[in-house]
Amino acid sequence: MTLTVENQPDQSRYALLKDGEVIGVAEYELRGDAIVFVHTEVDPEKRERGMASQLVQTALDDVRDHTELRVIATCPYVRRWLADHPEYLALQRR
Repeated sequence: MTLTVENQPDQSRYALLKDGEVIGVAEYELRGDAIVFVHTEVDPEKRERGMASQLVQTALDDVRDHTELRVIATCPYVRRWLADHPEYLALQRR
């Protein structure tokens, strides 16, 4: 099994792929200098422990490493994930 995460800006989402098949998404909206994560979901029939976390962490790492955008989390999962990972505090818009 190979898991990868890719940004799909034409669909405003980061996609979690398992062996090339999209099984999860972290949807976002771009608003000025911010990326707003609005919804995260992994297919319940294909998910395994830690997949949503891997999706969110990889998406946030991509934002941090390749943009100047600040993160706003309206998605409850992303909001909880950020609360549990204070090392990402600097990435969030205050």
